[in-house]
Amino acid sequence: MTAVLDASALLAFLLDEPGQEQVDQVLSKAVISGVNWAEVLQQLIRRGAKIDGCRDDLEALGLSIRVFDAESAEQTARLWPESRAHGLSLGDRACIALGIDLNVPILTGDHIWATAYPSLPIQLIR
Repeated sequence: MTAVLDASALLAFLLDEPGQEQVDQVLSKAVISGVNWAEVLQQLIRRGAKIDGCRDDLEALGLSIRVFDAESAEQTARLWPESRAHGLSLGDRACIALGIDLNVPILTGDHIWATAYPSLPIQLIR
């Protein structure tokens, strides 16, 4: 794995938004949490997009979707005390926890993450 993608990063790629170039560069070896994958699908559905085949297409490009299991849940919960002052959501923390677990950069469009976790390799895509 070269990077963990936040929902905002994958959506930038899928919707051809600013920052999509950075995601394109790592997509073939990137991973996303199942929690953040659900966020991506929800946003696509909200926009009226068809999601059938979307996972297959992205996995064919190399994206891996990581199961959110009990260990992931525990690591995500441990991040809550220090992140709550910054307003980070469960999905935000799930993404950050995966990046910590894999020890790889985390790509996001959420600027507050860099403030909340200055010691982590948070890469802002825009």
